[in-house]
Amino acid sequence: MTTLKKILSIAALLFLLSCQSESDVQENNRQGTITNTSPLATYLQRVAMVNTVQNNIIDGSSYCTIKFPYTITVNSAKIAINSAADYKKVIDNINAISTDSDIVKIDFPVTMIYYNYYEKVVPSESDFNSLIDYWNHYPDLLAKINGLNINYPITITTYNSFNQSASSQSIPDDQAFFNFIKNLKPGVYISLQYPISVVDYNGKTNSIMNDLDFENAIKYAIDYCPDNNIVKLDFIATVTKGSWEISYFFDGSEKTSSCRDYTFLFQNDNSVIATKGGISEKGQWSTSIQNGVRELKINFSSDLLNKLNKNWKLFEFNNSQIRLRDVSNSTNYLYFEKK
Repeated sequence: MTTLKKILSIAALLFLLSCQSESDVQENNRQGTITNTSPLATYLQRVAMVNTVQNNIIDGSSYCTIKFPYTITVNSAKIAINSAADYKKVIDNINAISTDSDIVKIDFPVTMIYYNYYEKVVPSESDFNSLIDYWNHYPDLLAKINGLNINYPITITTYNSFNQSASSQSIPDDQAFFNFIKNLKPGVYISLQYPISVVDYNGKTNSIMNDLDFENAIKYAIDYCPDNNIVKLDFIATVTKGSWEISYFFDGSEKTSSCRDYTFLFQNDNSVIATKGGISEKGQWSTSIQNGVRELKINFSSDLLNKLNKNWKLFEFNNSQIRLRDVSNSTNYLYFEKK
């Protein structure tokens, strides 16, 4: 993008957002700007996290990785790990003989890099085991989204609604992108400058033309990249276990507060009970697979809860979170969190 085009783009965004009411800004956010609470922001941050899966055969954790260089011992053989290419040496050693122990021992101290780029020196095996035990207590933490690599640099236009200032910033790599999103403040709106080139888990380069394209590419990576399919869960068994509350609801604009304090109980007879302040309302729910995507249909009759009545498409879920979206006319979102 030329300097003149950048200036015009920033000026247009500044003029548009400075003339809008809060509801107008929320509508514009749906159309192409992103805030710190936008679903796409959280997904992009997870795309930009540290790649922690590649060395799971060594550290057994998807939430941290060991910083190069370091040394391990496998079946009495010392192996220097200087880059990701050296993981193949570990696999080859393990696969060489079927009758050996295949125990991987790390030479300490090592430096661990967490998924959020935080680094910690681990001096001993006992400290390492304590760290892995810590991460094992958070099995439902939404981890890095693997299988989608952004070709940098990318350009982001930023508008601050408090001081009505706009700027344009070049992002050089994943770490800078992760920290940029992490540090987004309320009242700050960003817009990605498209097209953006990405590489999927098959090594195919694709051109992303808008926010919805990016979301769809992320959804594809979640569903099909083997590194993201670590644990298989049954959706019906998950949704009918325990009670849920709405953590995020976007229907044209954010409406989370309108559903706050409701508890939802999805029952095996396909009824769903929504309870707030001791008052309950009964609705219906059903689920099916349509064109390879799981749908969740919700039906309530009250004026408030019938806003949830959509054919929601499942984006992702685990034992404590269910994330749904609807893209029939506009992009809307419904997130449940285990109560």
